[in-house]
Amino acid sequence: MNNGFIGTILRVNLDTGKISKEPLNDKSAHDFVGARGLGTKYFCDECDPKCDPLGHDNNLIFMTGPLTGTFATSSGRYNVICKSPLTGTIEASNSGGHFGPELKYAGYDGIIFEGISEKPVYLYINDDVVELRDASAIWGMDVFEATDALYAECGENFRIAAVSKAAEEGVLFAGVMNDKHRAAGRGGTGAVMGSKKLKAIAVKGTKSVRVAHPDEFFQVCADARAKLAAHPVTGAGLGQLGTMILVNIVNSVGGLPVNNGRDGALFPLADDISGETLAAKHLIRNKGCFGCSIGCGRLVDIASGAFKSRGEGPEYEAGWSFGADCGVSDLGAVCKANFLCNQYGLDPITMGATIACAMELFEMGCIKEEEIGFPLRFGDAQAMVDATEMTCKGEGFGKILGTGSYRMAEKYGHPELSMSVKKQEMPAYDARAIQGIGLNYATSNRGGCHVRGYMISPEVLGIPMAMDPLVTENKAATLKVFQDLTALCDSSGICLFTTFGQGLPEIAAMLREACGWDEPDEEILLKGERIWNLEKKFNIVAGVEKDTLPPRLLREKLKTGPAEGKVSQLQVMLKEYYSVRGWDAEGIPTSEKDAQLGL
Repeated sequence: MNNGFIGTILRVNLDTGKISKEPLNDKSAHDFVGARGLGTKYFCDECDPKCDPLGHDNNLIFMTGPLTGTFATSSGRYNVICKSPLTGTIEASNSGGHFGPELKYAGYDGIIFEGISEKPVYLYINDDVVELRDASAIWGMDVFEATDALYAECGENFRIAAVSKAAEEGVLFAGVMNDKHRAAGRGGTGAVMGSKKLKAIAVKGTKSVRVAHPDEFFQVCADARAKLAAHPVTGAGLGQLGTMILVNIVNSVGGLPVNNGRDGALFPLADDISGETLAAKHLIRNKGCFGCSIGCGRLVDIASGAFKSRGEGPEYEAGWSFGADCGVSDLGAVCKANFLCNQYGLDPITMGATIACAMELFEMGCIKEEEIGFPLRFGDAQAMVDATEMTCKGEGFGKILGTGSYRMAEKYGHPELSMSVKKQEMPAYDARAIQGIGLNYATSNRGGCHVRGYMISPEVLGIPMAMDPLVTENKAATLKVFQDLTALCDSSGICLFTTFGQGLPEIAAMLREACGWDEPDEEILLKGERIWNLEKKFNIVAGVEKDTLPPRLLREKLKTGPAEGKVSQLQVMLKEYYSVRGWDAEGIPTSEKDAQLGL
């Protein structure tokens, strides 16, 4: 079954240095699609859910999807799968750019890394030539330095995925960076890679991806591209303003968390850090990943001032975490902090939210100025940037920030001030103002996450249908469909942003024509549900905490805005959610559900 797939998995034993090539498990590929789903299946088959995330037995898997590197729009995605050191959950972190397609062109659907190397190494892949090489000379470098060094050694036509010194030293939210600026950013995948003494992967390929029905595949992809081009979000919106377009939109519904979520909604200085302001004052041009028809990436120049810098981003979530969540309205500071996260491979959502939590602890007197070296108050742009840089470089108080907000807040006696779920920081949407996204946070299989069931689409943007963000009715059933479809999308190898303008019919059609599958849409969506349930079952055995939200969102009413006086009605929605998932009242998949999904 090589249509859409290459048919080969690389297995790299870092203990012994042995590299082997094995045939793709065709049944697993059919049942779990690819990328997120297929990587998770391989991981669950081979690894103990109770393994130490930074220990010997936590495999690290790079996996592409059947649509990765094809004519399908925005098909540059791949996933990095492991047990998360930040959360203890199963982690499948999604990245774009050009690395994923290049891996397929070299002749491999994925790579499974086992064990721990005695010395720093990187994996060199040039079509059929695969070897581990000494990385001692680049150990300790940041992402940009290491990537440039590998370009010089291997050739600038290689695609590089690398980690930084922060990952090597165990920052729990360090990610894997490819093409310098694209990130498998959440959950600490980079920390796992660093723990294995694996600095980077350099890959070049000259092969191609075969699809089952080339003419039919081309037509369904062309139709989907036309649909995306005509849609206001995937056409003009994201291309012109990027994801930062959401700042003013989310703020207008009272859903932009301010000052660690403490001070309610309606950030009065939101426009200062908005996509409109970024485009008007600092944008050089937009960028897209492989095969992208949207182009939401930003190349930005802060030409003057205290935070003079140049780089890519920020995305909306980073703009919020370093902005409103820290009470900061200096767009230059927000961009500078984001650029540092790219350079050192850190998740900017967790980074900014952890600083915001530290700011609240500082203002409460729980953290002393002498511990940090300077005051860390809401609204202090310079302090926010300095705290980010300390974490990137592993200096002083940055080592505490590098453990994430939950462990830091627990250290200072107030774990309830961590705005996280399952120890991963929630992104830029207040669950009190937008009820369905709160249910998504609580039930996410990798902790606080918005992209596993993006309820902002119906609740705020009105896509594909408008839902009142303040009500709870029908949120559970809608979220289940969104979560299953997202699992399918992530596993196929295309970008989630395409689902603003296309849905199950288009994705299922592309998979049928690429892979030669003959299942109807509903059976293809069932693959997404199977992936979701497999992740859930892993987390249960791993002992991951139950589905809930921080006490602040459940008890402290919003103080301003359209959602003034509201708290999250999680428990009302959670009961219905477990029912529509076919789980028991405690959120455990039933034997009947396992049988239906073949788990």
